[in-house]
Amino acid sequence: MSSRGLSTAVPQRLTPVAGAPLWCDAREFGLAGDGVTNDQPALSALVDRLGDGYAADGRARVIHCPPGIYSIRDAGTVWRSGVSLIGAGPAATRFLLSNEGNRAEPVPLAYWTVLQHGAGPQRHIADCTFADFEIDGSGVGQVGYQYLAKGLGIQYMVRAVFRNLYIHHTGASGLGCDFLQDSLIDGVVAVGCGRLDNGEQMGGAGIGIGVGGWGDVERLTIANCTTVGNGTNGIFLELQKEWWTPPRGYRIVGCHSQANRFGISDWGTDGLIVSACTMTDNLEAGFDVSANGTAGVAGRGGLLADCVLDRNVGDGISMGNSPGPYTIRGNRISRNGGYGYHEHDLGHGFGGPAADVVLDGNEIWENGLDGIRVDRPMTDATVVNNRIRNNGRRCAPAASGSGESVRYGHRKLVDSAADWPHDGHRGKVVRVGTRAAVVAANTGTELTLAEVRPDAVTGWNEDTPPPGARYELPDPPPVRAGLTVNAAFDAATVRANRIWDHRDEQTQTYGLWVTGQGSCLSCRVEENDFAGNAEEAVRLDTPPVGGHWQRNHQEVD
Repeated sequence: MSSRGLSTAVPQRLTPVAGAPLWCDAREFGLAGDGVTNDQPALSALVDRLGDGYAADGRARVIHCPPGIYSIRDAGTVWRSGVSLIGAGPAATRFLLSNEGNRAEPVPLAYWTVLQHGAGPQRHIADCTFADFEIDGSGVGQVGYQYLAKGLGIQYMVRAVFRNLYIHHTGASGLGCDFLQDSLIDGVVAVGCGRLDNGEQMGGAGIGIGVGGWGDVERLTIANCTTVGNGTNGIFLELQKEWWTPPRGYRIVGCHSQANRFGISDWGTDGLIVSACTMTDNLEAGFDVSANGTAGVAGRGGLLADCVLDRNVGDGISMGNSPGPYTIRGNRISRNGGYGYHEHDLGHGFGGPAADVVLDGNEIWENGLDGIRVDRPMTDATVVNNRIRNNGRRCAPAASGSGESVRYGHRKLVDSAADWPHDGHRGKVVRVGTRAAVVAANTGTELTLAEVRPDAVTGWNEDTPPPGARYELPDPPPVRAGLTVNAAFDAATVRANRIWDHRDEQTQTYGLWVTGQGSCLSCRVEENDFAGNAEEAVRLDTPPVGGHWQRNHQEVD
């Protein structure tokens, strides 16, 4: 073998150094896997032993854990380069994390961090695979939230692979690794992670990746993953320092994110590609691009394509304080409780208008409020070739009831005397005295309530109301348009959109509404079909200034 084909990063040997075999059966090196013995000390010793071998000869090692329950108690394992952990499958090899003997210790299965270990670009972890096992974090309990109560929490990795893992009920993020270069996350299932996070703290995601530590390019693909009922995000990418450059090189492909606070979030990358993903039943938004992350820097330059964003309790797509650009193309955005697409101001982050945002060829239908809502200044937006129909489903008038016809469950309210429009209360807050819950859907007599937080058993902020207690549901907003402009909308192109309501009982009141707070300066509004809405085709509370308004079909059908 030519020496030119070998790495010069570490000394090379054709045979492994003594005492550090290339492949190890964990049972032969002190791990019991019986669910009783604390296997953490043996695992830590084996990782150090094999890590020393990799440092000496540059050859990666594998720890194979046969079927069993491996109890990891009261301490996490500091990981080493060149050491992979492979199981016999998530249902067969299970790592049970717990800290009964040391409640102050968060107990990740594996970690290597900047604060604890001095991790960095020159002190990174390389050539590690974690595959084919389960991490159960339900045994970790703490008085206060600690962001290191993860399943895996390694920072600064090169050539890392995470494949076929089932990570569930960790206190903080399930897979919470940061700064991954030339790496792959494939087929990871994360359920109920972030259970100790109140929804506003650091981490708490199914898959949470800190970005920016390697500079302006970090190459990571997240593919075929499923995230359900996690405390904050199903999957999120978060810039870690406000002065760092938002990095390029991230892709999220073919993933499913359900019943989290946010489905998938871009909190600080540049050019994130999200494609062929499903985001459904998330409490606040299906897809979020915003300055909600640690650095207060929103994503920009991304592409969301060919995804389904359906039945999220809040908005389908939420855009908060991104400078732009962003492209939203070819997606189905449907039956969400709030807006289909919402451009809004968080009150922090980038303060200027969002520039060069494109909404092209999307199907936007049956959302609770407006199909597209602009509540923040935008410039050079492009809204073309979209089909925006049957929105404004939150149309039911205010309602109340009490007495024998009314009863309550953890996630339902039933009034057998009611006759509500189907999903007419979607997204509303129902109140019973000081108790409150958000309506995810409704039939004529029953409200289905969203969880009060991800993976919760109840939708109520307090205990379940007693039978017969009086409830109150508010009125809907009087105007619910296909496209609403409620801020400065400068030099926009709105072309070739079909915006209408074809149901017998129409709820989308206008095709296009420019509010008294909105404005259209030098916009091109051409070749749109606004006919067939409940009240009128177009409502202009603020007349447009300049631009081109021509060849739009506005006659009432």
